[in-house]
Amino acid sequence: MRAALKPGLNIVWFKRDLRIADHEPLALAASHGPVLPLYIAEPGLWAQPDAAARHWAFAAACLSELQDSLAAIGQKLYIIQGEAVAVLAHLHTTHGIAAIFSHEETGNGWTYARDRAVAAWAKAAGIPWHEKPQFGVIRRLKSRNGWATAWDRQMATPVTPAPQHLTPVADIAPGHIPSPAALGLAPDPCPHRQPGGRAVALALLESFLTERGEHYRTQMSSPVTAFTASSRLSAHLTWGTISMRELSQASAARLRALQQSTHPAARTWRGAIASFIARQHWHCHFIQKLEDEPRLEFENLHPAYNGMRPDTAAPDRLEAWSRGQTGFPFLDACMRALNQHGWINFRMRAMLTSFASYHLWLPWRATGLHLARQFVDYEPGIHWPQIQMQSGTTGINTMRIYNPVKQGYDQDPLGSFVRAYVPELRDLPGAFIHEPWRWPHAASLAYPAPIIDHEATGKTARQRLHAIRQNAAHAPTSRLIAAKHGSRKAGIPATGKKPPTRAKPKPTAQLVLDF
Repeated sequence: MRAALKPGLNIVWFKRDLRIADHEPLALAASHGPVLPLYIAEPGLWAQPDAAARHWAFAAACLSELQDSLAAIGQKLYIIQGEAVAVLAHLHTTHGIAAIFSHEETGNGWTYARDRAVAAWAKAAGIPWHEKPQFGVIRRLKSRNGWATAWDRQMATPVTPAPQHLTPVADIAPGHIPSPAALGLAPDPCPHRQPGGRAVALALLESFLTERGEHYRTQMSSPVTAFTASSRLSAHLTWGTISMRELSQASAARLRALQQSTHPAARTWRGAIASFIARQHWHCHFIQKLEDEPRLEFENLHPAYNGMRPDTAAPDRLEAWSRGQTGFPFLDACMRALNQHGWINFRMRAMLTSFASYHLWLPWRATGLHLARQFVDYEPGIHWPQIQMQSGTTGINTMRIYNPVKQGYDQDPLGSFVRAYVPELRDLPGAFIHEPWRWPHAASLAYPAPIIDHEATGKTARQRLHAIRQNAAHAPTSRLIAAKHGSRKAGIPATGKKPPTRAKPKPTAQLVLDF
């Protein structure tokens, strides 16, 4: 029998779950009495070095639609600017809080500390805080064994319907969505940023599953095609306008329909949707890593790599890389596209990180913060494990040092992407578009020469990491890391060495962000 909650407000604390459908905390709170939906715009969070105005612009659009959705069922969203403990304490003093309901959050270090502070305050005040899983992430997980099965089971549970009605709460004005400046965020032009909101998310899901996604498997690797061929739902998962359960069930339903189809394109479609479903598992697999080990945001996962790179980034190299002025056209085009769109496809994210970490030998924390600010879909639980994987500091993954010139030839053979984002090279003869320094008139270009010798620096980086991995002390720690964090399905080798050909692994390092 369910225990009765004491009289007072049932606070539903929205964080990165900006929807009313499949929102278990909202449904649960609504079954207990008056509900105050609450969003706290926290200046401390937005002052963190991984935050940017483009994130807030997307979130603000989602909040605006959430306001309308909640108002339609009887109670507007209460938006207030402040720090969580102070806001909740004030509400408890003025109105009384019966309970707090929210989703669990695997955020950055700041949100982790904030949640611990809220938990301590709620316990001292005698207020129960009911947290429900947001993704397929398991809090206080003891072992990865059986994790994938648990994920499948959770995603198969019925979607939680949105409440039909919320009892209005009197005497609390809904508040307004703060401007970026009000939160202390610097101007952050992102002219082609995706629009936020659940309606956009649902339209993207429908168009991907029925129109755009047919050639997902073959077109997601190149930025020439990935902007259309990928689902583009990653930012919506990050901000929770759609749930992973909704996405999983819609994808599975589409795959079942395709399995019954005799249409000539059905086979291609089946492969595309199956790949998309696999990436949904990887999404939560990586968030689970940060959930289990929050230090991943700040420290090398494998201690053998401590001190390998300088603690502070060389400012000239960091600046050239972050502005897309390295002298490598395809790499620079990818960075500039990211700066303008707030999104780039998975392989190009891997290449940008690899180049910074290996060729420029920059510390991954510095370059990871820049990319975090650029990605509108920045998800800490995916971002930081991926950054470490691409920087070679996990101790359990195959080293991938991307050749920025080869990637240009492979992913942009006609140079159309380079010409679109590096206009300085727009009129360059096609034979030189990926290596402009070879053009006889290169000195006349308003474009920098290569910042480094990519072949020499790549070779040096490979030798440095190889030497560390050959140390006898490396393998035992790698095995412990693999036991804690490794996928039980992916065939990730515990030592970072290539597995036998009979057990060829899936290329896990670059898959997860391609939504």
